[in-house]
Amino acid sequence: MASVKLIASSSSQWVGGRRSHHFEQRAGSIRPPVRRVSVAPIRAGSYTEELVQTAKSIASPGRGILAIDESNATCGKRLASIGLDNNEANRQAYRQLLLTTPGLGEYISGSILFEETLYQSTTDGKKFVDCLRDENIMPGIKVDKGLVPLPGSNNESWCQGLDGLASRSAEYYKQGARFAKWRTVVSIPCGPSALAVKEAAWGLARYAAISQDNGLVPIVEPEILLDGDHSIERTLEVAECVWAEVFYYLAQNNVMFEGILLKPSMVTPGAEHKHRASPETIAEFTLKMLKRRVPPSVPGIMFLSGGQSEVEATLNLHAMNQSPNPWHVSFSYARALQNSVLKTWQGRPENVEAAQKALLVRAKANSLAQLGRYTGEDESDEAKKGMFVKGYTY
Repeated sequence: MASVKLIASSSSQWVGGRRSHHFEQRAGSIRPPVRRVSVAPIRAGSYTEELVQTAKSIASPGRGILAIDESNATCGKRLASIGLDNNEANRQAYRQLLLTTPGLGEYISGSILFEETLYQSTTDGKKFVDCLRDENIMPGIKVDKGLVPLPGSNNESWCQGLDGLASRSAEYYKQGARFAKWRTVVSIPCGPSALAVKEAAWGLARYAAISQDNGLVPIVEPEILLDGDHSIERTLEVAECVWAEVFYYLAQNNVMFEGILLKPSMVTPGAEHKHRASPETIAEFTLKMLKRRVPPSVPGIMFLSGGQSEVEATLNLHAMNQSPNPWHVSFSYARALQNSVLKTWQGRPENVEAAQKALLVRAKANSLAQLGRYTGEDESDEAKKGMFVKGYTY
């Protein structure tokens, strides 16, 4: 599919990731269009101090996020890969294995849960949120309602879930959640269109404002999909545009930057590009994008793995932590923390302890990468296998 340029309208153009309006000429003079902008300071809300503390706790040295917020359908695919039926008992057993791993809090500072898991307990009756708290891990919650087609776009998507979000967020806070996640996506092979980028940025900004108003630190996640054969330079171009738009609308919605976390994609070539990029190159391009677009007041950058192999995701994170950054640069991995765990567990009670040890191995590796100390020694062949799935959905 041919690349579609980012265009807003015949009266404006894209410059540096933001819309630049043409000036209007009248009577021999050049005058800018009239804009009435109401500027209001960011007001301290009832949760301001708590939001800052929550974000700092999650963005703590040597720790990152375990994402286990897959929908029931996606969790079912994971279970099917090891021959298990997709039912609540099996989903509970798997998530119990993960959330009751002894010592997990040494490497994991937060865990994103699906709504079902937030309200579940262990087979012994202990709430999962209490299992996390005992390890000094912040419980989080996926709050979006998934992707649907975006009318008027180039076969692109938008993320739904703003309706009723305030009341749902208030209930999640009562249940023990202290941060939230909203994932939308941008497709480079589809353009991306200006409409899709604006819709993604605006939705993320509204969600972030609603989350903060209800005591939840919002993870801001516009995932730039790996799908495509584009170069790393093209990914950088799109990422800069997307993040410029995201921060513009976050500011418009009076979101407090000290009380958010980001979950960006790493800047890599498309998964089908003929040349692979080294961890050093990925780190160079990713940090270049972040330094150009992300204010230093943001506490943490928690990268998604996006279908990279377990080892790839860890190596790339390590490369980004070889020199000081303005933010805590860490991980929020799902498949890149869970793949070896599932293969070890196989749904058998006698394998639970070994599977938990496999989780600790991956969590420790990424902890070392966050500290810039990962060596890559003694990694298994399984951990080096890529997990990219074209058109992947959660």
